[in-house]
Formats: sequence, structure tokens, C-alpha cells
Amino acid sequence: MNWKRELQLRDIDRDQRIEATCKRCGHTHYVDVVALFRQPELQFIYIDELERMIVCKARHCNGPVRLALVHDRETEGFTGGLA
Repeated sequence: MNWKRELQLRDIDRDQRIEATCKRCGHTHYVDVVALFRQPELQFIYIDELERMIVCKARHCNGPVRLALVHDRETEGFTGGLA
């Protein structure tokens, strides 16, 4: 099992960003999570099913996409030391 098969759309925060990258042309766009929540039939859908539904938004591509959750937190470097 991977996270896409375990996580449903209703488990994601409304302010969470989902990035969709085209497997064919490499174009990247963001999925509007709030618009998906307005459709009650999609709230119980798993992320892997959502990934199969969404297509590339680049002109004339319509290729399959790869979804990723975007975390806007700053990454801090390792600050520990060896004793």
C-alpha cells in the first residue's frame, strides 16, 4: 500500500495544495482542492483514483498526471552534533 491508496480526499485540509505534474510533457499545475470539496461525490475518493481522473491542462496534451502533496513549511538543516 502507498499513501495514495490510503488517503481519501476528505482527509486532506482545504488549504492543502496538490501539485499535478504531467507524465507526458512535464507541465505542472495545482489542483483546486476547494472546488473538489464542493462535489460531494468526490469526498470519499482515494487520491490514486483522483490521479487517474485528472489530466494535463497544457494545450493539446491531456496526458496522465502524477499527484504530490505540497508542504509549504521551511526545511531546517540538521543542527545536532556528535558527542
